[in-house]
Amino acid sequence: MKKILLVDDDPELRQLLATYLGRHGLDVLLLPDTRQLDAYLERYQPHLLVLDLMMPGEDGLAACRRLRGRGETVPIIMLTARDEPVDRVVGLEMGADDYVGKPFDPRELVARIEAVLRRGAQPAAAPQTQGGVYRFGDWAFDRATRRLERHGEEMVLTSGEFALLNALVNNAGRPMKRERLLEMTRGDDSESFDRAIDVQIHRLRRLIEVDPTQPRFLQTVWGVGYVFVPDGATKAESKG
Repeated sequence: MKKILLVDDDPELRQLLATYLGRHGLDVLLLPDTRQLDAYLERYQPHLLVLDLMMPGEDGLAACRRLRGRGETVPIIMLTARDEPVDRVVGLEMGADDYVGKPFDPRELVARIEAVLRRGAQPAAAPQTQGGVYRFGDWAFDRATRRLERHGEEMVLTSGEFALLNALVNNAGRPMKRERLLEMTRGDDSESFDRAIDVQIHRLRRLIEVDPTQPRFLQTVWGVGYVFVPDGATKAESKG
């Protein structure tokens, strides 16, 4: 049974969703705010976190940013009363995996949870034991351990970021359409956000580019999508 941690300051909504998600085979843990969030994550190790955006104290965006900043990779779905595209982009840029605007049908949340959990289990996001280490610029990208390092400093990658970077590296020098990248990184489930690839590219650029506004490795191909330019990268090294 998958464990879902739901953080929302509305007690009626918490109980409603706990009951509904429970009927769909999900084990739901409830919190009214983020004060015990870290303790719950450590103790219960939930498979997915549902975070309300607007809460007293630390709001959902701040919590998401903090968790991703320390390397927490648990999938996150944001809940919010605001449903503007800019809010969706901000949430995804902070590291959320999906977004559901209030009011919503509980069936939609169940579908989103199941979709995010499926994406996390996609082979594209799994380590590649035969992938070896791919070097570009000052970076070493170890596909077997899903580690990205520069001068001994490790950059934490979410499952989506790893899958996207791996797909681009495997097709170095070849312009890739957004639709194709979605297929390669998310399987058949690409309906959640039609610009999800743009957001992931933006996040990867912030990780690996010296100047994300003038990308060296992850370049835009106008009218097509993106291309990974290794810029003197060596071929993948076999491990062992």
